[in-house]
Amino acid sequence: MPVVEESVFINRPPEEVFQFLTKTENIPIWDSSVLHAEQVGNAPVGLGTRSRGTSKVLGRQFDWVTENVHFDSPKQSVIRSVEGKFDFTISNVLEPEDSGTRLTYRLEVDSGMGGFFGKIADPLVQNAHARTVRANLDTLAELLTEHPGGM
Repeated sequence: MPVVEESVFINRPPEEVFQFLTKTENIPIWDSSVLHAEQVGNAPVGLGTRSRGTSKVLGRQFDWVTENVHFDSPKQSVIRSVEGKFDFTISNVLEPEDSGTRLTYRLEVDSGMGGFFGKIADPLVQNAHARTVRANLDTLAELLTEHPGGM
């Protein structure tokens, strides 16, 4: 099971970071691999909330639907795919650090990140996506630092 895990310091309190991260419509603002994302329904975000979207990884586009399977504001959120080409889980762990938040982002892909590229591609896809995740987290930190309260 390929795993990508990165962390970043964000100079905002955990509550603000968590609120921004868990609003589905914000994902394409900071995650360059997500072309579109929206919450399914209009209930408050929490355990069981579903989202749908479209991502593009190494030139390949795929649709997905996720569900919040763990929601502990402002400490941790976990989403798991429930529809799409491959199964994945994304967890965000937020910890207070100095005057801000240490965010640890973890992506686990059950079927292999190279699933539709071929198994041999897994290490290449994993390394490429790790670089993308790192850049995305840097973008998120910069965005939330420059625009307190999110967008």
